[in-house]
Amino acid sequence: MRRLPPLNALRAFDAAARQLSISAAAHELHVTHSAVSHQVRQLERWLGKALFVRHAAGVRLTTEGQSLKQVVDQTFSMLAARCAEITEQLTVTEIVLGAPASFLSNWLIPRLDRFEAAYPEIRLRLQTITTMEDLQRHVVDCLIVSGRNWPADIEVSRLFDETIGPVCVPGWPHRISTPTDLIGQPLLHTTSRPQAWAEWASRNEVDPAKFVEGRRFDHLSLLLEAAAAGLGIAIAPALLVERELSQGRLLAPLGFEPSGAVFAFGAMRGRSDKALCGLREWLQMESGAWSSEPRSS
Repeated sequence: MRRLPPLNALRAFDAAARQLSISAAAHELHVTHSAVSHQVRQLERWLGKALFVRHAAGVRLTTEGQSLKQVVDQTFSMLAARCAEITEQLTVTEIVLGAPASFLSNWLIPRLDRFEAAYPEIRLRLQTITTMEDLQRHVVDCLIVSGRNWPADIEVSRLFDETIGPVCVPGWPHRISTPTDLIGQPLLHTTSRPQAWAEWASRNEVDPAKFVEGRRFDHLSLLLEAAAAGLGIAIAPALLVERELSQGRLLAPLGFEPSGAVFAFGAMRGRSDKALCGLREWLQMESGAWSSEPRSS
């Protein structure tokens, strides 16, 4: 017998986590605010962990909440697609898409319902895979990664020019008006991209050796949580920090600048089946819409 939390509680959590608002979740589910709050608290008691931090403007996810949201998003999307397949007798093609976890959670998953509505005949299975070798070995059908150079046997379609910059909490106690102001301040790094600060410093004609110390985190989501907690200044791509900027949890005091890399969609050269082309076209359309939106800083 599977040990699962109450499914109504998961449904309430799913809506609240996507909307980052109990009131908006209640409106979506056609129930009262107190009903959603009760279901979320029931799930938190079942898990023994807080999933949200409540504040005046709404709620934000804890680390445990972010982890659960990613799984719930994927599971509910797969369930919805399979139900549509059964009820509508669709011929469904599954595509395995690899991408960094931060890209999936910060950009793709919040838009996944739009893709599923536009392409009900395509089921996306998401994997946190970022290496070209996994694409070449057909572990995944396609890949979204940030980079500069690509193997000749992979066909690459540009999605976004990567821009990157320092981010910190509003009201950070130390002045940040030029790149040199960051020297000696507590910096936050990710192990997945350990040279990000040094590369940024070099582009801004500051000694990169002064940007190697500081706390290190395995994942961007943890890095951003640490920055939002006021532990230091993080460096992140604008694409992957847009949610924190729009919510006012973080700000970019020096803005963002091109890193020389691009976020791109890659597939093995010569593969041009209909489902893969549909996914590529949708990603390019969404990335174009995102690129034209105003950025907060």
